[in-house]
Amino acid sequence: MLRSSLTDAVGALTIVLFFYRFNKNMKWIQGLFDRAFLLAAVFAAGCVPSFIVQYRQRMGGRLDQVLMDLAPFQEIANRQHGGSLSALIQHHLNSSDTTFQQEGLAIQTMADAAQHLRAGLEALNTDVLHQSLYLLAQTDREIARATWDSYVPAFSVSVESLGFALLLGGALWLVFLALWHGTGSLISFSRKRRLVKQ
Repeated sequence: MLRSSLTDAVGALTIVLFFYRFNKNMKWIQGLFDRAFLLAAVFAAGCVPSFIVQYRQRMGGRLDQVLMDLAPFQEIANRQHGGSLSALIQHHLNSSDTTFQQEGLAIQTMADAAQHLRAGLEALNTDVLHQSLYLLAQTDREIARATWDSYVPAFSVSVESLGFALLLGGALWLVFLALWHGTGSLISFSRKRRLVKQ
């Protein structure tokens, strides 16, 4: 559903771009559309910090759940293996009983998940720009999808968030202008070549 909406929006944007770009009598509408895109880009960029907050909360909740699931095994490791969870896992893996071995693999999977989630939360303990770069490079797709499914947009009003919104929104606007004018120049060039050939 989201993909079809995005495809429809891109199609509509393309039609509007071509119509307004080449209709000389509609300069004021071009300017209005241009400014509307800038405002929408800044507003959308301003909602990114709230997505990151919700992503972090979901990641933290998942870490809490994994640690709760590991707690009984950690108790056994405390009593039988001097507190070493890895020693308990190795004890399971060294067993001749296949059920015991599979249980060891399950414990190892949970321990790895806890380590991965801790590292992710630690990486997100920085400014908004670096959080965004981290999410672009190393996002956990499952957590991102779950966050997006229940995402409630919000516009943060902190100095850092406002600066980020202006920076990212301005960058998106410049990309939009480059595409707008670049497309127009290519089409104008193509028209001139056709006229010369005739």
